[in-house]
Amino acid sequence: MALKIGPLAVDPPVVLAPMAGVTNAAFRRLCRSYGAGLYVSEMVSARALCENNERTAGMVAFAPDEEVRSVQLYGVDPYWVSEAVKRVVDLGVHHIDLNSGCPSPKVTRRGGGGALPAHHVLFGSIVRAAVQAAGAVPVTVKMRKGIDDDNLTYLEAATAAEDAGAAAVALHARTVEQLYSGRADWSAIARLKEHVSAVPVLGNGDIWAAPDALQMMAETGCDGVVVGRGCLGKPWLFRDLADAFAGRPVQGPPRLGEVCRVMAQHARLLVEAIGDEGFAVRDFRKHTGWYLTGYPAGGEMRRKLAMAGSLAELDDLLGQLDPTVELPAGAEHLPRGHLQGPRPVTLPDRWMQTRDDPTPPTGADRAFCG
Repeated sequence: MALKIGPLAVDPPVVLAPMAGVTNAAFRRLCRSYGAGLYVSEMVSARALCENNERTAGMVAFAPDEEVRSVQLYGVDPYWVSEAVKRVVDLGVHHIDLNSGCPSPKVTRRGGGGALPAHHVLFGSIVRAAVQAAGAVPVTVKMRKGIDDDNLTYLEAATAAEDAGAAAVALHARTVEQLYSGRADWSAIARLKEHVSAVPVLGNGDIWAAPDALQMMAETGCDGVVVGRGCLGKPWLFRDLADAFAGRPVQGPPRLGEVCRVMAQHARLLVEAIGDEGFAVRDFRKHTGWYLTGYPAGGEMRRKLAMAGSLAELDDLLGQLDPTVELPAGAEHLPRGHLQGPRPVTLPDRWMQTRDDPTPPTGADRAFCG
């Protein structure tokens, strides 16, 4: 069955996780070419959007063929979140996700991201303000298990989000302290599904290949999956997911020649979206290692690709790789993206001693303006 998020039907029940510097219009377009799903923007600062920050405005620009427009907002003040929601609704978005799971210290030290659910009153006020401002546009919430194993907040936060009118909740089954280390605790997703009854629950964490998504749903009973690091350098994962959910055979990993073709396509989509070839190719550099994960491309070639400065140079380097090379068996489960952690969580002063305080941290949103 399709995943229902308010009036939206997401079939297959797959959501692209918002990833800073990754899930821009070009990457979303590339992923959509492989299959249906819900493709969410990068995290956007509510305050910066309201103050007409030029870069932030560009992050909420959508391609003409993006039929379902989804944006993730970050904020720690109900007022600014409400105002930002009104702006993106006026821009024609169809779905809004609220970030309450980011583990970055520059976010958590101001009470945002993964630190926010610990202040359950403020968190509930933010979700409620967003839902009221959004009208008919569904608002969802993405969170982590909690600050650390001694401060788990996800069940309480899910109840607050549900009570405030959220259309769905998504759980990255790690704590903020874990960052991206260890294994995701899928049992927490199962507990959340048992705890929440009125809205869909989405699971996130360690979906590296299509069978992982089916296994997560079977083990936890969740209503859909959120895919993050697993699709880095692997946009065809959404094709595999579509096949798996439809009961079709999942294709094997592409040969290196097909990977190179997609890399060149991705770089050109970035050029088209950004309008500056040099800047776009430099932005693409971080993707090269992800695309080549598991393939025997050699350290020197990886270094050269990570220093490419033009499409012509990128094409020349890709043309030197053997297109017949296959991905070694089992390499499709190699981790991609962030691997760091665990790490102590940076929080505002006395954050855990003032959990009932509904007041936003002073200056928290201002730090993300400009």
